[in-house]
Amino acid sequence: MESSSQPEFDYLFKLLLIGDSGVGKSTLLLSFTSNAFEDLSPTIGVDFKVKHVTLGGKKLKLAIWDTAGQERFRTLTSSYYRGAQGIIMVYDVTRRETFTNLSDIWAKEIDLYSTSQDCIKMLIGNKVDKESERVVSKKEGLDFAREYGCLFLECSAKTRQNVELSFEELVLKILDTPSLLAEGSAGVKKNIFKEKPPESAASTSGCCSW
Repeated sequence: MESSSQPEFDYLFKLLLIGDSGVGKSTLLLSFTSNAFEDLSPTIGVDFKVKHVTLGGKKLKLAIWDTAGQERFRTLTSSYYRGAQGIIMVYDVTRRETFTNLSDIWAKEIDLYSTSQDCIKMLIGNKVDKESERVVSKKEGLDFAREYGCLFLECSAKTRQNVELSFEELVLKILDTPSLLAEGSAGVKKNIFKEKPPESAASTSGCCSW
């Protein structure tokens, strides 16, 4: 057994899921982290899950934050962008307004709140299992991704089509970005989950004080 000071992972990355309410962010997250699909009630504020993966020969700990899409929670979200190495924008291919709101709301939020200029963005068009109800074409998704410099995949959280692939592509791109690697090095942000909060943080303890 190696010494206990040996970290359990090489890098810790914070990923953020954003997009309108009901596009399937929580379901995508659940599908990726537990291989399950279920209809979920709307996220209140923020939820996060941790997944350990090995990619590119590295042991990674992914902290994936799932934000509420509803307007009334929007004021809470600015701090969730802090320190995120990857941001996933999700829309529903069967609901045009969820796609329109990407440029009207969500891309603007990233510009306002993202603290890393090299942060990797991924665009996901979800619910392709409802092909007969599709109103947003794949080409529109591709064009948006090109314009905003995002990776792009269409997924189905229900059938799990491309779910794992989308997270893997995002993480591999982060691994390919030196500044993000430096941020995510084991030990740099050990208190991301308040595992060992600094004494000075005790009085201001909360999910966002780091």
